[in-house]
Amino acid sequence: MTETVAEILDAYRGGAVKPEDIVARSFARIRAHDDPAIFISLREEADVVAEARALAHNKDKTLPLYGIPVAVKDNIDVKGLPTTAACPAYLYRPQKDAACVTRLREAGALIVGKTNLDQFATGLVGVRTPYGIGRNLFNPKLVPGGSSTGSALAVAAGLTPLALGTDTAGSGRVPAGFNNIVGLKPSRGLISTAGVVPACRTLDCVSVLALTVDDAVTMLDVLAASDATDIASRPRAVQAVGPMPKGFKLGVPLAGQRLFFGDRASEAAYEAALARFGTLGATIVEIDIEPFYAAARLLYEGPWVAERFLTVKALIASSPESMHPVTRQILLAGAHGTAADAFAAFYQLDDLRRVRDATFRTVDALVVPTAPTIYTIEQVAADPIGLNSRLGTYTNFVNLLDMCGLAVPASMRPDGVPFGVTLLAPAGEDAALAAIGREFHTATGLALGALGYKQPPLAQRPLKAAEGEVALAVVGAHLSGMPLNGELRSAGARLIERTATAPHYRLYALAGTRPPKPGLLRVKNGAGTAIEIEVWAMTESAFGRFVAAVPPPLSIGTLDIGDGRAVKGFLVEAEAVAAARDISSFGGWRAFTAQEKAAV
Repeated sequence: MTETVAEILDAYRGGAVKPEDIVARSFARIRAHDDPAIFISLREEADVVAEARALAHNKDKTLPLYGIPVAVKDNIDVKGLPTTAACPAYLYRPQKDAACVTRLREAGALIVGKTNLDQFATGLVGVRTPYGIGRNLFNPKLVPGGSSTGSALAVAAGLTPLALGTDTAGSGRVPAGFNNIVGLKPSRGLISTAGVVPACRTLDCVSVLALTVDDAVTMLDVLAASDATDIASRPRAVQAVGPMPKGFKLGVPLAGQRLFFGDRASEAAYEAALARFGTLGATIVEIDIEPFYAAARLLYEGPWVAERFLTVKALIASSPESMHPVTRQILLAGAHGTAADAFAAFYQLDDLRRVRDATFRTVDALVVPTAPTIYTIEQVAADPIGLNSRLGTYTNFVNLLDMCGLAVPASMRPDGVPFGVTLLAPAGEDAALAAIGREFHTATGLALGALGYKQPPLAQRPLKAAEGEVALAVVGAHLSGMPLNGELRSAGARLIERTATAPHYRLYALAGTRPPKPGLLRVKNGAGTAIEIEVWAMTESAFGRFVAAVPPPLSIGTLDIGDGRAVKGFLVEAEAVAAARDISSFGGWRAFTAQEKAAV
């Protein structure tokens, strides 16, 4: 089988197939699938085959996307093909590729064509387009999901193993959930949006649609790069994806806050997904999700609709009838509102982001339904705005709150409709979500997309810092959920394991530190014990900056782990513990602070 990126690359390197064979297969499948609403424009097959042959003759087979066919959402520029954003009156012919497409080509990818979408990437249903409604692969009466409709359908149907989408309010995640595939919405600014038709310029993300999490991560690794031409670009290292961490905590909405709008099948599927996470070692923690819902309401009730309006302002003024009527109705709302309204919304969002920070001091990630339910095309036609809004229940808040997301298949409902869940975390935690999501997806045993093929065996991920990273052991206020953990996350660090030191350390509660901190001291003659630690990985440059900011009497030295490895870690000067309380009997700072709180 050669369906996933990893399988195709293995076949190329083993000489079993050539890039021109996989390209020809893609075009043959497009013809056989016979759904003209998936692609808005296709390249000539002969041109792509010729490009594949040239690639085979001139390029290194070790390129990360060597010979991989890719579909591109038609609000992303591809030189040689028109960009329409699903509005014929908006059509233009770009003179160059979008930055993300350039990086795909440099990595060896072969662009097949441009895919259909909800017009101007405004919608989660996939029906707001004059280019036809893409056929839902599991039930043709149901909406296919949007706005990255054609990209999701292309991947799920096996027409291309990868596709580019965009995701401002769920446009990459919702269609992934409806099509039994993976939708990776990266941290904002990780992938350049230069050459992408704006929806909300301050929120837009280029997203990845793939059959597996590993394929999605392979594509993310190619696309992620800072871009001086993109004002939204944020320099941020893409961390290596390790194995699923032990003892991770997943936040879920309180039972009374879980919204399914009467869909019992999706509600049961979500409960089953939580149970599966439990079997994989997750601790499920209920959280108050109402502040997240409040942020979601801001997206279409606040000033961000004005950003959408700016993109189409001239078109609405000159040719309003050329737009889809529902899209036009939504975007016209952005012409109203005052500066005072905007600042009030900005202040509210600042408050909600502080709530976000507090939430992620108690959990490692959130896991929510990708969508609470699904509707028929007929139902959406009767209530196009209301039902679309419901589909964004668990997606609309993510970019406003500066979070990353990973939508993964969870199960097939009894009615044969896919159900998916989405993992969410603060920006910069893309690799941490992938580490969890890849193992969860494999554990479901689901087939790939709508292909009916089994998932390939899960490749093992090393439990270590990647090349160019430093492993750092933390023992106190920098532990997950503790007051200074945000310093690690801000430095781009990722958690790679929870473990314990070798049994030759003592732990002390240091006096007069704010916030309270412990000191870890190495001792001799068997007088020590094993102490709970977490090991985080960060880039060498980030490590240097982090170490320079460590205040005395703490320092960074070499720390021994119980299995014999040595890593950099927090230690304390011996003079500083003379009058400190020895808390080694608690086995770690977390247990000690929990006891202290209980005693208050």
